Amino acid sequence: MLSLEYSGLTDPGPVRTNNEDYLGHVAPSDEQEGRSRGWLFALADGVGGHDKGEVASRTAIETVIQEFRAAPKGEALTAMLPRVVQKANLRVYEAGRDSSPGGTAMATTIVVCALRYDRAVIAHVGDSRCYVIRHGLASQLTRDHTVVAEQMRMGLLSKKEAAESQTKHLLSRSLGPNLFANVEITDHLVQPGDVLLLCSDGLHGCLESTEIAETIAWNRDLEEAGRKLIARAIEAGGTDNVTVQLIRVLGVERVGMYRGRPYKLR
Repeated sequence: MLSLEYSGLTDPGPVRTNNEDYLGHVAPSDEQEGRSRGWLFALADGVGGHDKGEVASRTAIETVIQEFRAAPKGEALTAMLPRVVQKANLRVYEAGRDSSPGGTAMATTIVVCALRYDRAVIAHVGDSRCYVIRHGLASQLTRDHTVVAEQMRMGLLSKKEAAESQTKHLLSRSLGPNLFANVEITDHLVQPGDVLLLCSDGLHGCLESTEIAETIAWNRDLEEAGRKLIARAIEAGGTDNVTVQLIRVLGVERVGMYRGRPYKLR
């Protein structure tokens, strides 16, 4: 059976009085649920300032958790997560419309990681990221949905120009502003020893992937690693909210798939 250890931490940072980041997770209650539903980790970074960002991120995460728990057992994660995140988008959209006379456009980023057997399926919208740290190297598993990142992928900006752009945090996609969200889904094989990191841009905007991998490698305890990552981001000049979720894969159950159903590999 898939075996994990995990930790999640969030900090408002040295400047802001409120924290617009929000995180949550779902752990299976027993071995059977671990095989039929799996684990869920989710992180959101609210957009818009004041309490609206807080409302958007909390609404998104609470909806994702609720919908994940209600999903049919055994449903493929690649089919479940887009539906779950779309429902979160709808809830944030409706919350914005109901928040005041005439409505207010609320928005949040989101990154969701669901794990079952030996797979990690990631759904994301916006620039909150997921990394895998393997053999001391951090690899980004998500693509930033920002205008600058899209321009860089099209060859319109260099990496240096993108890093120096005044609009590098301008999102090209987010949850909440529209009735439907463009959710990106990826599927990855995981192995024992992998550490998955979900984080808001308060972390990855201040630390390079090499610093992230180094901090995790030097701090075996995941909670301590999370504290060190947040401290290093603030020391590097970060002023934003900083949130991290760390998941270490202790063991996996290798399976194959036939007509959408898993079977154990010997």
